[in-house]
Amino acid sequence: MEFRPEDAAAILLGVPAAPGVFALRGERDGDEPYMVRGADLRRRLRRLLAPPEEVDEAGRPVLSKRLNLRERVRWVEWTRTGSEFESSVVLYCAMREAFGPEAARKRLRLHPPYFLRVTMGHEHPRVYSTNRLSRKALGETFGPFASRAAAERYCDAVLDLFKLRRCWEDLVVSPEHPGCAYGEMKKCMEPCKGACSAEEYAAEARRVLEFFRTRGESMLAVVAAEREKASEAMDFEGAAALHKQWERVKAAGALADELVRPVAELRALVVQEASKLASQRVSELAGGQATEDGFGNGSEAAVFLLERGRLVGPERLSTLGVRAVREQTAVGSSLFAQPLMLAAVPLEEAVATSVERQDVEGQAAVAPTSQNRDVGHPVSPPGLAGPSLSPEERARGVLLRLAERADEAGEAEIAERCDYLSLFRRWYYRPEKQRTGEVFLPNVDASWPVRRILNGAARVVLGNPVQMDAVNREAAREKLKAVKTKVIHEGREGVERVVPVLPKRSRRKAVVPGDLVE
Repeated sequence: MEFRPEDAAAILLGVPAAPGVFALRGERDGDEPYMVRGADLRRRLRRLLAPPEEVDEAGRPVLSKRLNLRERVRWVEWTRTGSEFESSVVLYCAMREAFGPEAARKRLRLHPPYFLRVTMGHEHPRVYSTNRLSRKALGETFGPFASRAAAERYCDAVLDLFKLRRCWEDLVVSPEHPGCAYGEMKKCMEPCKGACSAEEYAAEARRVLEFFRTRGESMLAVVAAEREKASEAMDFEGAAALHKQWERVKAAGALADELVRPVAELRALVVQEASKLASQRVSELAGGQATEDGFGNGSEAAVFLLERGRLVGPERLSTLGVRAVREQTAVGSSLFAQPLMLAAVPLEEAVATSVERQDVEGQAAVAPTSQNRDVGHPVSPPGLAGPSLSPEERARGVLLRLAERADEAGEAEIAERCDYLSLFRRWYYRPEKQRTGEVFLPNVDASWPVRRILNGAARVVLGNPVQMDAVNREAAREKLKAVKTKVIHEGREGVERVVPVLPKRSRRKAVVPGDLVE
């Protein structure tokens, strides 16, 4: 929208007091825009575009350390977001388009995360930490880690369980090679001296690679089987030694976060609070209160997908019917929560066929609504988010649309992949109290935990369940004793009941015409 200094107050009133990203542009086309994200768009813009606090006798603003762009801005563009994570993604995409990838990377201070790479293509494979990715070695690179220290700590703990080399030089096998300290401590197979064959060393490297792929589960299964076999053979000393080895393997595997996996197979879902729609903003400006009916009015979550090295989304996921009454889930019994996950079956309205749903999807894609254009995010087609669908079906529809968008975007380039992974790592490795939203990783069979995603979306939108007050059963029994009761159907088996006696209501006195006062 166009900005005029004399109408600054009225213009800023149209900007929402909500999280988002904005850009300030000058009159000339060649001027670089000023882009930044903020937790409150209106407050941030007011600090930049409001009149100066102090002026001199001539009415000119007094120099101040506070940045003020009031006289240089002609156009203001802003996008409302629902969370800090969404603001970071939107800001990166906007800067990448306006300034280019390299400038956007420098402005946002995006540094590639650290990984562990196993050089299986080398004649003598080794493991080392790096922050550079190679397209040919994405399947042999594991990460991302929180820091270089975390990656090297995990690498050292794993190599202590194997006899893979730790030197970085290109080995020339020779019996006269001086070796290293790890060879003297029997922590290396010493391929430099020819102490092992190429097949034996390659087999050891494959074991290390499998350890990284399974985060230690492959070695834990082998050690546990040997421990059980030693225990059955009454070799308790050997079983105790194997148990200590099992504990070492378990401790080494625990140093890697569950996010650490081959970069080529890295997939994750991020659930954040969705931004409010235009209809809800109009209601708030008119003094109304936002409703939470699950159709874009306060009870939706924004879902992002990390796949093929890029973040796609968001897609709006309605939490209608997931946890309608938060206090019920605080009881602790699933009997209260399960009925809320069921979909209502219409009595008169016929269920839409697959052909009708395709028609609805086509109409939604061709003619987006005004809410869609205002927010800047795709809105779920009505046929896929109607009340006749269960929460699980709605979630599967969101996952399907995200997967289609990721397939359309294609594989990300190495530099772009590092940028997205840097954004994701910056959010993921925060302390839990500072990290907003939920993250979900795929199951072992590559499927998504739909029920957990729905519960996480409900926690993001509605908050954690409220703890109910404990019931004082003794006080309730005392109150029941003071209530007068009577027995009905006395003597009839299965029908006899004890019910409270309700107090009689006082009869109203009949009103005659003479009692009326003129």
